[in-house]
Amino acid sequence: MTTRLNYYAVAPQALEAMLGLENAVKASGLDFTLAELVKTRASQINGCAYCLHMHTQDARKAGESEERLHLLAAWRESSLYTPRERAALAWTEAVTRVADTAAPDADYDPLKAHFSEEEIVWLTMLIVTINGWNRLAVGFRTQHPRAWKAAA
Repeated sequence: MTTRLNYYAVAPQALEAMLGLENAVKASGLDFTLAELVKTRASQINGCAYCLHMHTQDARKAGESEERLHLLAAWRESSLYTPRERAALAWTEAVTRVADTAAPDADYDPLKAHFSEEEIVWLTMLIVTINGWNRLAVGFRTQHPRAWKAAA
């Protein structure tokens, strides 16, 4: 696979806006480990190798276990995730697949037991952001670092 173009170099002002949203979400107070699980799960759904590479590395550096990362694609069948994480992951899947799911109440309502309204907004912005990054990376065929090293 060949990178189509360097979108940051072509339109840096567009990427600066995305980075602004990314930084706002990071400053929101959402738990870093939860955020990395959400980013990884959305990236799995979207097939984004670049983001999977980045966010699994970041999660490991923050102390996330290999077992939980490996089982994330099957989180519904695993007891390794907390009720708060499960609510966030269900919402991640619903919003990521919004064209198919229409973000149902069955995925929204459990959030209220584990997140404040403000946290629900920030969680949703986190999901919006990672989906945006996934679409940029997949659309422009951004290569994850090992691919860059192997190609060099």
